[in-house]
Amino acid sequence: MAYERLGDSSLDYKTCRYGTSKLLFRGPKRRLNGRYAAFLGGTETYGKFIERPFPALVESRTGVRCVNFGWPNAGVDVFLNDPEVLSAASRARVAVIQAPPAQNMSNRFYAVHPRRNDRFVSASPMMRAIFREIDFTEFHFTRHMLCALRDRAPDRYALIRDELQMAWTARMRLLLTQIETPVVLFWFSRHAPGNEAEHPELVEDPAFVSKNMIDALREEVLLVVDATVSAEAMAENAQGKVFSDLEAAAAAEVLGPSAHTEAAETLIPVITELVGG
Repeated sequence: MAYERLGDSSLDYKTCRYGTSKLLFRGPKRRLNGRYAAFLGGTETYGKFIERPFPALVESRTGVRCVNFGWPNAGVDVFLNDPEVLSAASRARVAVIQAPPAQNMSNRFYAVHPRRNDRFVSASPMMRAIFREIDFTEFHFTRHMLCALRDRAPDRYALIRDELQMAWTARMRLLLTQIETPVVLFWFSRHAPGNEAEHPELVEDPAFVSKNMIDALREEVLLVVDATVSAEAMAENAQGKVFSDLEAAAAAEVLGPSAHTEAAETLIPVITELVGG
């Protein structure tokens, strides 16, 4: 499939820092006072290779200041470890949290980098005991490591999957207690929330996250908003991304502008009601 490339260089994300946070977020930098909505999420919220990701589209359509705290490949841990983001989200009129994948967080089996949550750091003694034949020094990313374990030891791999699903629910509940404002849990993916049998594990994010896991949080958030990408938007997924030749492979993996437009349309009435006016 040919992917449309607009221009000959990478997109300028106008990165900025908020307060003491060690993370560089997508700009332009926004004021963190008055009426605004905070958007926490991963690669899609950040808008990698997208000129106008869905938070920017929501802002332009509603007039509500939308602060983009998206961070590429973010799991739950990156936000729990950033007091500046938690404080900014708590001061917002609403915080929209894109459902993160479950594999990018530290757990009883392995540790991830506190900011680059997709980076595999180390296996725990329990992990090494269960997978004695695996040399964990060959892995640098969580997805690569988990795919290898799935292929080499599918019976034992199920133990990790179960741990990640339990840990994700507990860690999300902890995150929600740290944000002192109404939270909208936002599902933005190629597939609708379902069970593992319906959607192959690790193929599409949010990896390992099932409908039951989302439903378990419904009483702790204001709303759950489903922005499953339509077939029509997926057919246009190759169009309108901005990337250099070296970024072509990575750009092919992300959702395109049409998907972001659909995502914004699902959020516009919510943000208008909660913040606008």
